[in-house]
Amino acid sequence: MLPVIALVGRPNVGKSTLFNYLTRTRDALVADYPGLTRDRQYGLVKRADIKSLVVDTGGITATADGIDGVAVEQVERALEEADVVLFLVDTRHGIHPIDEEIGQNLRKLGKQIVLVANKTDGLDANTHIAEFHKMGFDKPWPIAATHGRGVVELLRHVSNILPKIESFDDTLAGEGIRVAVIGRPNVGKSTLINRLLGEERVVVFDQPGTTRDSVFIPFERDGKQYTLIDTAGVRRRSKVSEAVEKFSIVQTLRAIDDTHVVIYMIDASEGVTDQDASLLGMVLESGRALVIGLNKWDGLSEDQREKVKRQIDVKLSFLEYAERYFISALHGSGVGKLFESIGALYRSAMIDMSTPRLTEILENAIKAHQPPLVGGRRIKLKFAHQGGQNPPVIIIHGNQTVSVPGSYKRYLMNAFREKLGLVGTPVRIEFKSPDNPYAKKTRKSATNIEKGKVSKLKEKRKSKPKHR
Repeated sequence: MLPVIALVGRPNVGKSTLFNYLTRTRDALVADYPGLTRDRQYGLVKRADIKSLVVDTGGITATADGIDGVAVEQVERALEEADVVLFLVDTRHGIHPIDEEIGQNLRKLGKQIVLVANKTDGLDANTHIAEFHKMGFDKPWPIAATHGRGVVELLRHVSNILPKIESFDDTLAGEGIRVAVIGRPNVGKSTLINRLLGEERVVVFDQPGTTRDSVFIPFERDGKQYTLIDTAGVRRRSKVSEAVEKFSIVQTLRAIDDTHVVIYMIDASEGVTDQDASLLGMVLESGRALVIGLNKWDGLSEDQREKVKRQIDVKLSFLEYAERYFISALHGSGVGKLFESIGALYRSAMIDMSTPRLTEILENAIKAHQPPLVGGRRIKLKFAHQGGQNPPVIIIHGNQTVSVPGSYKRYLMNAFREKLGLVGTPVRIEFKSPDNPYAKKTRKSATNIEKGKVSKLKEKRKSKPKHR
């Protein structure tokens, strides 16, 4: 079990900036915007040979009402599991009344507390951190998290007070099956994450835009490693005005690229919207394995359920390969079956396909339905081999492959998906034709012929007698 370093402090003191520096990532959103972080964000420290986890937390404010109160609960959970607490303060603004209140509460924990004076860049650090001595902690450690100044010295001190471990369990390095939960705001993504984990791991609040970061959560289930990724809800571009929300959307799109399986959540009580169809189109383009969870299903009447099913058939007809589950993330109905499908989706996305097997499927598909004629000549498809995974890519070699119509390509995709037993993942097919070995010679011959004609024409002109 790796020791845990928790980063705490009031909003906008640089906790997320320090988190990104320690983990050498950009997992935590950073902006000059108080209250940006709400969930706990975990990462591996990748500086100064420290074997530890670091957890970024939301800013602690004077008022703990509404969503800020829920975020503070996440801070308290992080403090409970922390071995060392880095208490960040803003050197430029000096001691704030909230800093003093946080300090008093941290002393009651009986844990190793390190006072970190951030934002010392461009300042005389020794002069500006002097006032923080009166807070009653050991000496303040001056750093500039943005540039990494003073962080190595801080980590040397932290390494001396961290519990010693013999083995290094690199569980946050992205091993196992990565599962991203995406969808529009307030459709129940975080509720589903908490249901799967069996704890209030991420902030859940009845307010769109509660989740801002893409939160990576490693866990183990039935002996298998997973990483759940809770993402920010994506709204229509016309409704996105805050820069913070734009960054959140970028992180959501990055999460789709980094994952193996996407769980797309739809609020069944609102039906399938055009925004849902647009986002699912982006998932299709990414090629990731997909399962659709229609949430809040238990609260619908039979007529409403039939209406939603018709909407799915009409608006999501391009996702015939995606499995659908009718669930209640709040009460847990259907969630178990949805999660069980992830293993099959992962195996389909990462399948190894032999060339003889693919070629056999191709030949049988051609026998059942011949490719069309082009210019009186039949398109010839000779053999197939694997070209990639996640999604499965099949490369087919033949003649006149540029003329294969889209309808025949879809026919082949369905044939491969059926015969290989693929579920929940798109199949990409690429066609290749051999280069014409005579193409260059033909062009060269044509050029020589033209040169010959020009030379003969010049000779004729020279041989003609001049008329005086």
